[in-house]
Amino acid sequence: MAVNPAALLDSVPKGLLIAGQWRAASDGSTLPVDNPATGEILAHVASATPADGMAALDAAVAAQASWAKVPPRDRGELLRAAYEKIVERTEEFALLMTLEMGKPLAEARGEVAYGAEFFRWFSEEAVRVHGRYSVAPNGASRLLTMKQPVGPTLMITPWNFPLAMGTRKIGPAIAAGCTMVVKPASQTPLTMLLLAQLLQECGLPQGVLNVVTTAHTGEVMEPIIRDPRLRKLTFTGSTGVGQKLVEQSAQGLLRLSMELGGNAPFLVFEDADVDAAVNGAMLAKMRNIGEACTAANRFLVHESVAAEFSEKFAARMSALTVGDGTQDGIDVGPLVDQKAREGVDSLVQEAVAGGARVVVGGGPAEGPGWFYQPTVLTDVPADARIAVEEIFGPVAPISTFRTEDEALTRANDTAYGLIAYIFTRDLSRALRVSEALEFGMVGVNQGVVSNPAAPFGGVKASGFGREGGFEGIDEYLEVKYVGIAGP
Repeated sequence: MAVNPAALLDSVPKGLLIAGQWRAASDGSTLPVDNPATGEILAHVASATPADGMAALDAAVAAQASWAKVPPRDRGELLRAAYEKIVERTEEFALLMTLEMGKPLAEARGEVAYGAEFFRWFSEEAVRVHGRYSVAPNGASRLLTMKQPVGPTLMITPWNFPLAMGTRKIGPAIAAGCTMVVKPASQTPLTMLLLAQLLQECGLPQGVLNVVTTAHTGEVMEPIIRDPRLRKLTFTGSTGVGQKLVEQSAQGLLRLSMELGGNAPFLVFEDADVDAAVNGAMLAKMRNIGEACTAANRFLVHESVAAEFSEKFAARMSALTVGDGTQDGIDVGPLVDQKAREGVDSLVQEAVAGGARVVVGGGPAEGPGWFYQPTVLTDVPADARIAVEEIFGPVAPISTFRTEDEALTRANDTAYGLIAYIFTRDLSRALRVSEALEFGMVGVNQGVVSNPAAPFGGVKASGFGREGGFEGIDEYLEVKYVGIAGP
């Protein structure tokens, strides 16, 4: 059933959610939410002050003890109900994400399915939090361990996956028994506000989830981070911001989960199925318009198949339709804002000036919004800025290699370590290269590896901690050891 955009926007709360109540900012200020496809303002939401932020933390702290005592089965059933309700309202969530972020509706629907799955996964993990009982080696005592909620948690989520980055953090926190203060990105707060409203409808107690939208992130978040009552901080975003947050968290020795930037290599070996590699490249590069930390950033292709791969990849990229994602038949929506488009274009123009060749695209696309042409570059110098920095747009720079060792050296030659992709028919090579790659995740012959049942996270400057999988709930649990005198 088609969703009316105006009616949908009217139905989304615009205030701060604190202690179960929707309220305006204490000073009455708001921030605009733009449609990147048109430049028009969709809505105004409350812009919290530092006092509002502390009120949200107060509410989370006050609710923590009672929430931790709620039976795991009840917490799991609440998550399951929320999963089902999100699926029922797929069209609403998808349209809202397309309006405030720009991704085409078809892709937004995919995010709804992916994001909802975190609630289903962690609804099942809530009842599987285990400790252990053992006899001490000398037989004199018994060793008991138990896992308990970390406590009040601050969650700072990014704009590129407004639903999934929220459910990936909120799901395990609810399952583990932690209360939360969530600060969504200022570009895309509406999806989180709708999700919070949905969780209220499912019976989440007051104060367990508090949502603070603000145009003054640093001013509002830092006092919360430095408050001794906060016990955990989880952040998804740029490495630079993550480093600042880690510094601020040091005073309180907070538990941290940091999912930061990436610079993913996409390796195509001489024995690869080139057509499969092209299919994988389209997924790894163009998911979310390239605005993903998992997006393939550097295409390293063996010189013997580089011409075939580049030709077929460029043909697929040139066939993509750019436009407003709310319209039928659109493959590529706008980038999130003007700054994002300018950043992508500067990388492309500098690479071209340094000797790279434009095969497809190469500049901004026409339209009132922040569109950029799907772009393929070849002969990209290894030291070009586009080969070093995260692109976050629909641009694919291709360079070649001769040997496996060269490919590995170049793939690992980055400060980042989130994800890498490899395409080969040789199982031994796949295992050997996967072990040698300095990344937290590796995709073998596939362009998408994100899965709620698998641990998501990186190494080096891409952060630490894991979200999803069996490991995901452990990020919200502390281990307590109890020594009991032997009988």
